[in-house]
Amino acid sequence: MLPLDEAKQQLTGLMTGESDLIANAANFSAFLNEQLETINWLGFYFLKEGELVLGPFQGRPACVRIPVGKGVCGTAVAERRTQVVADVHAFPGHIACDVRSRSEVVVPLWQGDEVVGVLDIDSPVTDRFDAGDVAYIEALASCFCEQQFA
Repeated sequence: MLPLDEAKQQLTGLMTGESDLIANAANFSAFLNEQLETINWLGFYFLKEGELVLGPFQGRPACVRIPVGKGVCGTAVAERRTQVVADVHAFPGHIACDVRSRSEVVVPLWQGDEVVGVLDIDSPVTDRFDAGDVAYIEALASCFCEQQFA
């Protein structure tokens, strides 16, 4: 995993001169996928007409639509905060897109004061994401939003 400052610099470089959301999210998902170990899915869901719709990702095919308030992703939007789940099988209402997933972190994406989507990362390892991982992922998600939605 690159040091945070270097990762932010590389992410900014990937996005410089490009304003397309899908292109930037695709590159960010590929970049972050290379930085994190022991993950089996990483990608975006964007809020459209009251539900989360699948965006660019790395991993196996995924659930296409998730209602706000449902599962870990929908809960992150409804509560407007990062969700860290050590054991997804113990999370009430967990949506199992990949049965191999054991833990999950979901970070809201912000455009100003509005949540516009989430960055979702799954791991086949229980309790995979510690406070340092979460801070790193949140900082890079914030960098992405600052570049994309400025």
